[in-house]
Amino acid sequence: MSYKSDFNIDDVLKTVGKVASGFQDGSPEDLALRVAAVGLYFIRDQDMVEQYRGFFRDFYTPAAQSVKATRSFATKDEANAWVPSATPGEIVLVAAQAHVVAKGPNGLLLVRTYLPSELEATK
Repeated sequence: MSYKSDFNIDDVLKTVGKVASGFQDGSPEDLALRVAAVGLYFIRDQDMVEQYRGFFRDFYTPAAQSVKATRSFATKDEANAWVPSATPGEIVLVAAQAHVVAKGPNGLLLVRTYLPSELEATK
């Protein structure tokens, strides 16, 4: 499930207040909602709303969607010329196909892999 990350923090605070009014003062639920509300006030007052929205968006982004290629090469020769400066585990596109940088017996090499989006397309 995805959530809107462009929420209005004041609307969220109003909703938290309405929910909290259904609980007895001092109850565990009342305390939890007060802590959450004060955290949101802090975020708003410290001008951190955009930063929090980014965190919120990342938090609710499925891990499969966050797997992305860091570079793109038109040819295998271009990619192979770059490989010595790569980081093991890095994912790149070579002629629109995903590859992962791996340690081989003679140094780094590219191994064909599949991005989650490619696997989804085959279903």
